[in-house]
Amino acid sequence: MITIDFSRRENKGLCEYLYESIKAQILSGELRANEKLPSKRSLADHLGVSVITVQNAYALLTVEGYLYSIEKKGFFVTDIKNDVTVKNHKKENNEVRESEDSNEQSLIKKALKEESIFLADFSSNATGFEKFPFSLWAKTMRSVLASGNKNLLLKTETKGVFELREAIAKHLYDFRQMRVSPEQIVIGAGTESLYTMLIQLLGTKCRYAVENPGYKKIASVFALNGADCIPVELDDEGMNPLLLEEIGASVVHISPSHHFPTGIVMPIRRRNEILAWANESSDKLTNGRYIIEDDYDSEFRFQGKPLPTLQGSDKNGRVIYINTFTKTLAPSFRISYMVLPESLLSRFEEKFRGFSSTVSAFEQFTLARFISDGNFARHIIRMKNYYRSLRNDLILAFSKTNLSRVFKINEEESGLHFLLSVNQEESSLSADMINERLLANKIKIPLLKDFYYTNVPKEKENIFVVNYSGIQKTSIKKIVEVIEKSLES
Repeated sequence: MITIDFSRRENKGLCEYLYESIKAQILSGELRANEKLPSKRSLADHLGVSVITVQNAYALLTVEGYLYSIEKKGFFVTDIKNDVTVKNHKKENNEVRESEDSNEQSLIKKALKEESIFLADFSSNATGFEKFPFSLWAKTMRSVLASGNKNLLLKTETKGVFELREAIAKHLYDFRQMRVSPEQIVIGAGTESLYTMLIQLLGTKCRYAVENPGYKKIASVFALNGADCIPVELDDEGMNPLLLEEIGASVVHISPSHHFPTGIVMPIRRRNEILAWANESSDKLTNGRYIIEDDYDSEFRFQGKPLPTLQGSDKNGRVIYINTFTKTLAPSFRISYMVLPESLLSRFEEKFRGFSSTVSAFEQFTLARFISDGNFARHIIRMKNYYRSLRNDLILAFSKTNLSRVFKINEEESGLHFLLSVNQEESSLSADMINERLLANKIKIPLLKDFYYTNVPKEKENIFVVNYSGIQKTSIKKIVEVIEKSLES
């Protein structure tokens, strides 16, 4: 595994330093010709950086000819001495392609510069680290170790340790009124591993539909595992079953309780339509239709009670429920879970018999104790109150400045993000122009149009997506001042 000492990077961005370090190891011979590099995910986990950081570094090294990629196999070190790959690459491509490579390289280098430390990064899914219960978590860890439970040292079954699955089942009943058994729950090291298991379970012959706009990593995971994945445009109520019929989808991934990034909450009529679509049978669908319900930040609804899940309304075993502890605890907690309908349990057991859980037993037992002791429920309440206060302070700071005329705030009542629409009557600047100015002043806010796969509606072009969970209250005043200054002529 590649090891990088980031303590020496000084003022360089993580991606730029990673790129230079791998390049140096290639030139020194430490990384040998045709040697396979770690996957983007495994290297990111090993180094403690984001996957996008590794992805950008690999992309730049590939553009410059230090790496070459083989579809579905990964990245490999180019034989620099013989330079066969680079020569063939140049021979097969004309001047237009070389120009495209040059443009791609420029864009990547621009991204490297932008990756340097930001005053505020509203694209991050980070959580409020200052509110994490470090002492309580440490106490729980010590308690688990002191228990002398021999199962801490034994191989863990595929679904995960029973104690954690039992604790999650009770939590789902208490918080989401879902009646599920521990046998239906599968623990995974992040949602990516669960999606991979689902594709293997449901098969690559299915056509998978994902939301457009949406969280693009989901489609990437589907595609990387050989699934036929189609983005489906949303209307004001979310995914339309009529479009699913048109494309011949048999599996759909949706987030009905709070869609990212639009903030759409699927109304009951559309929920019933989606369930009806899933319940329809077809001779072409040997395994039937399934809904993957992503409930990723349902804990943070700031008005009213949590919305009922599709899984709770599913009477025919068509809904697969997925959630994660990324938002409630921290992104570094690579623990997610899914609830399988009972109709899939025997197939799952047969498919994954003999496999071990992808999450360490110690972490699972610790989280199980943390939930069972009531600490997790209390932590959610504290974080919900904290995020509500953080959101209110940020919106209030906007309202006290000229930004309240330039931007309109939407979809702020649930989840950990809201939308900022540019008021074109008050500002001569487009969202793209504002974005450039913000980046120049170390403020990073993603655009809604960046989450579209295709066909960005004109009315959606001037909207920003504000993920506010990772900022600190003490920085709000400075952040708003810089944003306001960025918009000045």
